[in-house]
Amino acid sequence: MTAFQTNGIEIDAEEFGEKTGSPLLLIRGLGSQRTAWPETFLAGLVERGHRVLTFDNRDTGLSTKFHGWGSIDLAEALDRAASGDPIDAPYSLDEMALDAVGLFDALEVETAHVAGISMGGMIAQLLAARHGERLRSLISIMSSSGAPGLSGPTPEATAALLSRPENPNDRECVIRHTVETEKVFASPGHPPGDAYLRAAAERAYDRCYCPEGIGRQMLAVLSGVGRTELLKTIRVPTLVIHGVDDPLIPAPAGMDTAKRIPGAELRLVPGMGHDVAPGLVPTLVEAIAEHTAAAER
Repeated sequence: MTAFQTNGIEIDAEEFGEKTGSPLLLIRGLGSQRTAWPETFLAGLVERGHRVLTFDNRDTGLSTKFHGWGSIDLAEALDRAASGDPIDAPYSLDEMALDAVGLFDALEVETAHVAGISMGGMIAQLLAARHGERLRSLISIMSSSGAPGLSGPTPEATAALLSRPENPNDRECVIRHTVETEKVFASPGHPPGDAYLRAAAERAYDRCYCPEGIGRQMLAVLSGVGRTELLKTIRVPTLVIHGVDDPLIPAPAGMDTAKRIPGAELRLVPGMGHDVAPGLVPTLVEAIAEHTAAAER
């Protein structure tokens, strides 16, 4: 792992594979650390010839935290957004996209394929629209265009997103809560199992537990305008992957994203929820590798 100074902050990053491989940047979603990528997923992409770049978004993992903003009332922020009221945020998704551009510069990567999940997909979309000269292709996974009127999360997913552990200062309590929350978002066709989820929750907690950062990232998502017009300007080869059974960002959001990006390919995955389930890794690796290879050609 290496810490890089970029865009006025510090970003923790790690890369896998040969330097001569085709660069592929992976961008995580809301509140999740770069270490959340399954090892089999990273290994599969390396085997397909990629130099895989991963990093902690600002306010997660070992990257810079914006503690000055303190804790956020997510329920209140969601209500304000639903009412059309302005949202004040410590930073924007555009600034988070610039973090990725800075990482390219620090690693001396001229161009790369970029894949992002959920919030990371939104950041990847902004990279393709505003910094397209740095992208070889775009892969937007379980994400959204932000267009008004799209169907929202299921009631269970909303409740899980807003829930908090009974005792946020107790490690075991936090880990149990994380496992139960992730089970709500998990792929029904490829359930990861409690043991897998618990091991992931333990690693995440012990590396960095920063629930306040999740709220601040959510403000960045809510404060941004929809990307519907920007998506029309994307000219890099684009693949949109979305789970048919996603409870947090339902499949119509992925369908809408693909419709708005010229020439985008849409791949709907039955049994996939809002996670990179171990059982889905072969499907996702194959889809991404086929897309990047075609873009290279």
